[in-house]
Amino acid sequence: MIGLVLCGVLALTVAGCACVVWAERGGPRWVRAVATLTLAASELVRRSGKNRRRSINGTSSGDD
Repeated sequence: MIGLVLCGVLALTVAGCACVVWAERGGPRWVRAVATLTLAASELVRRSGKNRRRSINGTSSGDD
């Protein structure tokens, strides 16, 4: 069951990346919307990783 969930997440990730590339080349409106959502989700994941590392290291400087 968990394998199916991971395959679904992988498929969504690959499709999102494809939409980002297509949107850069001037794709339709729905592709640009999916690309925007994909980039926003990646930014959230990146920031949560930074916050997690910062709390593990015990530092509180905001200049990462």
